[in-house]
Amino acid sequence: MTLPPPAPLHADLAEGPDGGRAFWLTARDGVRIRAAHWPGGTKGTVLMFPGRTEYVEKYGRAAADMAARGYQTLAIDWRGQGLAQRALPDPMTGHVGHFDEYQRDIAALMDMAEALDLPRPFHLLAHSMGGCIGLRALMNGLPVASAVFSAPMWGILLSASARPAAMALSSLSRFVGMANRYAPSTGPASYVADAPFAGNVLTTDPEMFAWMKRQVTEHSELSLGGPSLGWLHAALRECARLAMLPSPGIPTICALGTAEKVVDPAPIHLRMAAWPKGRLDLYPGAEHEVIMEGPEVRKLFFDRAAELFAASTPQKA
Repeated sequence: MTLPPPAPLHADLAEGPDGGRAFWLTARDGVRIRAAHWPGGTKGTVLMFPGRTEYVEKYGRAAADMAARGYQTLAIDWRGQGLAQRALPDPMTGHVGHFDEYQRDIAALMDMAEALDLPRPFHLLAHSMGGCIGLRALMNGLPVASAVFSAPMWGILLSASARPAAMALSSLSRFVGMANRYAPSTGPASYVADAPFAGNVLTTDPEMFAWMKRQVTEHSELSLGGPSLGWLHAALRECARLAMLPSPGIPTICALGTAEKVVDPAPIHLRMAAWPKGRLDLYPGAEHEVIMEGPEVRKLFFDRAAELFAASTPQKA
């Protein structure tokens, strides 16, 4: 199978393993996305599903952590973010019409994994919005041996009073030509680029926060602003639909910081309490990005992930 064409990779900012490279992929609906591969061993390959606003360079250090444990990493820029093709004239608006669009990106990524002949088994590591996309992919039969979720977006954190209004407004937006507008209280600004470390909702580690900020300030083309009303409607619908479905029987760990302020923790607790072969790991004091916390938390997270991956790997006869 022919390799896809090469794409830019800001290796100096990613700080991933040596030999990392990126490729342009084309989803079946013609949307161009980007994916990155980092080498790292022969135990298997980690499929890295980032969150909303994110891009492959943000997971270079995670790829280095997985490489140290014997795993290669394949990460993706979802459509509408990173260097992937953006849907709207305002490139800072995060937009899709339906979450099924992201499954087309996964199909292109799996074709790339086949073209690169990456070591198996595959394992899923999915953060935030990537956790929502990843859960649907597991239900669709994504060929992985195990899965690790980090603060998955299985519910959007809204107050009880705001939820009906958000659903009504986002639904109405489709019929009155407002689907491309920013969701309330959001706009074109990048949270990571603009927010100070003090009071941020992503990490308690100043060095990791500074590293993320440096990426989007030195390469502003990677950054993204708020979601569209169309994205909000699609996300609320997808979370509601997933909540009605049973969890797959795949070995799974879900990591959640006890200071979570971005996604709704309640659906995470409910699903993991009933997940066959599933476990919820709580990280005291950690915020939304457990993967981007301090060294001790990150080591524990990746050690646990590697233990699950090894335990889920079929033994050769």
